[in-house]
Order: sequence, then structure tokens, then C-alpha cells
Amino acid sequence: MPGFELFGDAERKQVNDVLESGVLMRYGFDGMRNGHWKAMELEKALAERMQVDYTQLVSSGTSALTVALASAGIGAGDEVIMPTFTFVASFESILALGAVPILVDVDDTLTLDPQAVKNAITKKTKVVMPVHMCGSMADMSALKHICDQYDLLLLEDACQAIGGTFEGKPLGSYGDLGCFSFDYVKTITCGEGGAVITNNEKYKLNADHYSDHGHDHIGKDRGAETHPFLGYNYRISELHAAVGLAQLARLDEFLAIQKKNYSILREALEAIDGVQFRRVPEGGEESYAFLNYFLPDEAIAKKVHKSLGEDGVDACFYWYDNNWHYYRRWEHLMNLRSLGKLPQAISTQIPDYSKSDFSKSDHWVGRNISCLIKLGWSEAEVNQRAQKMADVIRTVI
Repeated sequence: MPGFELFGDAERKQVNDVLESGVLMRYGFDGMRNGHWKAMELEKALAERMQVDYTQLVSSGTSALTVALASAGIGAGDEVIMPTFTFVASFESILALGAVPILVDVDDTLTLDPQAVKNAITKKTKVVMPVHMCGSMADMSALKHICDQYDLLLLEDACQAIGGTFEGKPLGSYGDLGCFSFDYVKTITCGEGGAVITNNEKYKLNADHYSDHGHDHIGKDRGAETHPFLGYNYRISELHAAVGLAQLARLDEFLAIQKKNYSILREALEAIDGVQFRRVPEGGEESYAFLNYFLPDEAIAKKVHKSLGEDGVDACFYWYDNNWHYYRRWEHLMNLRSLGKLPQAISTQIPDYSKSDFSKSDHWVGRNISCLIKLGWSEAEVNQRAQKMADVIRTVI
């Protein structure tokens, strides 16, 4: 991670196909395409890889979440349970539909705590949205049991975890809907792009129409298509889909490199007293996009993170103080700062997050350091990095 590190001839070939045809839009212009339908090809390939019936490509991971929620009829006043540790896109997609984001604690998986989810359910709860942060998953069996018990939708945000599995199923395919991001820093990238996957035909048709202004995509005359319901523009372009098509074909290659580099780093830290690794739920295999570990307390974690940077070990993140990925710095959400008026349901239903007690999340995220696993490292670079990380941690502890 990220896939752009290994751009090559395969990506250039796919993009050149589009440029030579001159058709950059995914719909229409049939006679000019020279048989190239990159978005359709990528949707088919992604459905096969994720072992699902349907895929809908969109313009980003944020779009994927928004379209997935909309496809299931989620709207004003509906409550969506999500974790305190994620990217801001999680609550942005919920708010965009007039729904209400309900933040709950994470546990030692760094993802949704099932008990916290259960405690947060109300009569207005419609969706549980686990976010598989940094390459690994929530306890999906426990969350599925809760969703079945309370008749809730299980929507997987697998934007950071493509290639991981749970109980033999690709992440994203375990719930009712799954979402991926293919932005520039993901394991496979389109530059910008995203996808919704599902086995539910109704959700697929809704996503197909909603992401293209409500077009029903029946027939070959785009101007004559009907619009069964309101939609918006979340389309992906053929150029972006072309890049993704080449990258998806290389996913196994990328995952093997990630696992190899991850394993070298983890082995170097395993013998250090005071280092605890993130829990991967039984039956799960992470994508190895990040190595996540906990230190004895917040002060030590901060000192280790600072020392790693000073020693030239880059791409290590201390999410606890991050502006974009942890609730503590989401002042715009806490204060509901928006350019326009928000729907009344949001203003009246959303909890006062400035007063919320997320100390359980703080316990885990405050002690966590998360190291990105790069694809472009040489073996010598990985080994050198592993030694530096171990030396820094031992010195601080």
C-alpha cells in the first residue's frame, strides 16, 4: 500500500485504450469505443474477486458509502452506528443523506466494539457500519448477530482493507453491502474511485440509478432513459476505471508484498516487552496494509512516535492526535459547522459529542501506533526499518 508505488506497463496499456478511443465517460458513445468498456469490465472483475453478485463503481469511497446507504433507503432521521476511529468520510456520507451518525467506542481490534454497538441501538437505528481501519476487521460474526437480532442493515466500510478476509469471505462481502475506496493512497488505486458491492439485486439497481442522476440505463439512447427516482452524479470515468482494472489484476501481487514486509516488521517487535499487537478476530486475516501495535500508555506511545520520526522512520501514524481519523479532532462535527442549514433531524437527534465519554476508545487509540506497509521497499530497507523501530521502542520503554 499504496498501489501507485508499482505503476507500470499494465496501467499504461489500460489507460491508452481509453485515450485512443477518445471516450472518457462510462456511459454512451457506443460506436466510438472500439469495444472498450473499462468501468463495466472492472465491475465484473471486482464482483468475481469479492465473490458477490453485483458491483457498482462510483467516483470515490465517500460516494460509495453515500450510494450504499441511499440504495438501502436510508435517509432523514435514520441513525447509523459508526466507530470513533475512522476517516471523516464515514460521518460525511451519513450526514449527506440527512441521517444521523451515532459514534460508539472501538475495542482492541481498533474497530467497532460489539457491546458498545448493542448499547447504542434505539428505535431509529437502521444501520451498523463497521469500518475495517488499517487493513483489519471488526468482530463481524458478533455484529451480524446483533444486526439479525434487531433487523438492522450491516454495511461494511472496507475502504482501507481490500484483500482481507473473514471466515473465508472477502471483507466487504460479509454484510448486506460493502464499500471500497480506490483513491491515490489505497492498496489498489484508480487515482479517484470507489465501489459498492452486494448480493441484493434491489440495492444494486438503486445504486446504479442513484449514482447517475436517476438514469434507469434501459436501452441505448441515454436521452430517452427514464428517471424512476431522484439521483445525483457519483459516476466514475473510464480513465479512472482503466487504472483500477490493471491494479485489481495485480492485487494478489500487492498483498503478498504487504504480508512479507509486515511480517518482517512484526517479527522485530514481537520480542519487546510492553508491545501488544492489535487483535484480529478469530476467523479473520488482515490485508497487512498496516502494522498496528499498542504501547503501555499514552505518554510512551507519543514519545515512541516522535522518536521514530526523528530517527527517519516515516509513515508511522499516531491517530489519537490526528485531525481526520479520530473523533477528538472532529470539531466541525461536534459543533455541526456547515455551509448551509442542516436537516432538523440531525440538529435535534445527534448527541453532543463534545460531552461524550469515549474513554474506552481513548484507552486503545491513545496507545496505538500504526505503520503503513509500503510496496516499494527493498528487502534491505524493510530490515533496516525493522531494526530502527525495535531500537527506538526499546530505548523509550
